[in-house]
Amino acid sequence: MKLVYKGKTKDVYEMDGEKYLLKFKDDVTGENGRFDPGANTVGLTMEGAGKAGLRLTKFFFEKLNNMGIPTHYVDADIENSSMIVKKATMFGNGIEVICRYRATGSFMRRYGMYAKEGQPLDAFVEITLKDDVRNDPPITEDALDMLGILSKEEYKVLKDLTQKISGVVKDELKAKGMELYDIKLEFGRIGEDRHIALIDEISGGNMRAFKDGKYIEPLELEKIMLEN
Repeated sequence: MKLVYKGKTKDVYEMDGEKYLLKFKDDVTGENGRFDPGANTVGLTMEGAGKAGLRLTKFFFEKLNNMGIPTHYVDADIENSSMIVKKATMFGNGIEVICRYRATGSFMRRYGMYAKEGQPLDAFVEITLKDDVRNDPPITEDALDMLGILSKEEYKVLKDLTQKISGVVKDELKAKGMELYDIKLEFGRIGEDRHIALIDEISGGNMRAFKDGKYIEPLELEKIMLEN
């Protein structure tokens, strides 16, 4: 298989014209040895993070597929830390979509003059460009449209899907006694009709959750979620 992209937390291989294989790593994003789902650098390596992240990703993607929510997921091999997905086209050079239920992280760094840490937010959707050089700047609906990255019609679909998917994750975490503060998702265009679908992963490494007021580390979150 041909390596087409070497990422921070996973590598992407081309299987054929229609499918890719994602190989999960034990690296997670963060800064100064601390995990941060919004960071654009690898902060630390956690043994078992790749397999744990893939297990939770498999759980959520299969659930979403069964609900009729479009994703790129085809199959997963937990032992080999790999996932087979449909080929997707990125928006521009890639965007990240964050859904926030409480004010924390980069939201506080930007809006701390007005917001209080942990303040409730109503499924606030924020889009950032994948651009390490410019520290992943946030971008508005109008700018996305004017720059030819995403049309206004596509933005509405993207926002709706983000809130729907995040709501599913939030409810699943709540059933295990956890509260979702925020989650980072990625989307792409798939198939001949170029419909918008969820891509990448849904793991402890791209969300923040708390239980009894205490932050839950990604590996612990995945353990709590997948225990019987």
